[in-house]
Formats: sequence, structure tokens, C-alpha cells
Amino acid sequence: MTRRLFFRRISSGALTRDEAGATVVEFAIVAPVLGLVLLGAFDVAHTLYTRAVLQGIVQKTARDGALEAGASATAQTALDDKVKAQAKAMANNAEVTVSRRFYRTFTEAAAARAETWTDTNSNGTCDGSEPFEDANRNNVWDADGGDAGQGGAKDATLYTVTVSYPRMFPFYNIAGGSRTTKITASTVLRNQPYADQGSYSAMQVRNCPPQVVAPTPTPTPTATP
Repeated sequence: MTRRLFFRRISSGALTRDEAGATVVEFAIVAPVLGLVLLGAFDVAHTLYTRAVLQGIVQKTARDGALEAGASATAQTALDDKVKAQAKAMANNAEVTVSRRFYRTFTEAAAARAETWTDTNSNGTCDGSEPFEDANRNNVWDADGGDAGQGGAKDATLYTVTVSYPRMFPFYNIAGGSRTTKITASTVLRNQPYADQGSYSAMQVRNCPPQVVAPTPTPTPTATP
């Protein structure tokens, strides 16, 4: 038995009017863009969520540290460990750093003004043995005018936590951005008045650290043929 194949001639006009498979083509065009938008939205949403939770953790920990019971170094270490554990619960491979800076007043904390120094080399940094006014008598020049630690009674303490972790979604990798998310949360609270507030003695003029000069690289000799 012989089979006969019949071919139907289709005009060019019919091909231009044929919409079969158009949905597949449209989806192929829209899908990559939609995928990138969703990845970006997920990444932003996760960052906002992490920042909000971290800010709540910082507020709670700063209040606990402002109590008389939180004045000891042991108590502060325990509080910091709790912060790190809660931050790692949101991103288990995160790097968490905690800092405390105290000031005598909220005004000084808000200003964060550097201690006065004579910038003889005009580089904006206290170095090169330049003279500076050590107002808080901690023997170092402070760019923010504060002092390290929780401070004492009635001091205003700036508590800052910084969390860095690899991004959970690869949107920024595709877009050529940073692969690391860095979130910082901070708050300023005054320590409880469990004693009289301390005071600094008279300002003392000291000298900044010597300026560090990078060594000149030694040229590598080349062998002559």
C-alpha cells in the first residue's frame, strides 16, 4: 500500500496572522525580567526585616546595659554575646561587631565632634606628632570626642552593632553589586543615676601618633643577557 503525503500551501499572510505559540514567546521574554525583579524584592525585603529586628535587639540590650547591673565588664560581655547569637539566628554566617562609646551629655553624643588638634600637615587626621587637646583624659585623640566603654552613672552611651553577611539572593551578583550586606543599628541611652556622674579633670595637651610612612619598594634587578 502506497501512502501519499499531501502538503498544504500556506501563504505568507497567513503566517503573519497566525498567533499560535505567542504566549510561549512572550513568557520567554518576560520571565527573566520578572525573575530579576522578584530576586531584588526578596533581597530588599530580607535586608529591611533584618535591620528592623537588629534595631529592636540593640534597643533592648542598650537598656539592659544602662542599668547598674550592666555596668560590669562581665555583664557587658554577656549582653554582647546575646546580641551576636540573635544576629546569627537571622544569618548564621554573619560577622557581628559591637562597640560602646560614652559621652557626658546627649548633646556631645549627637555632635560627635573630634577633639581639637592642630592639623599642621592639613590631611584631616591627627598624626605626625601634632598637638591635640585630650579633653576626656584617655591619652588618645578621639575623632568623635567620645570614650570607649559603657561609661558610668548618668553618662550617655552610644551602643552600635554592625552585622555583615553574604547576600541570600544572587540579585546583586548578577547586577555586578556587592556580595555582602552590611547593616548597622545604634542607639544612645543615658545610664541609670545609680551614683554621681563622673567628671574629667582639666584638659591636657598631648601629641598625636607619628605619621606612618609607607616604605619605598626596592626595585627588582633584572638580569642582562
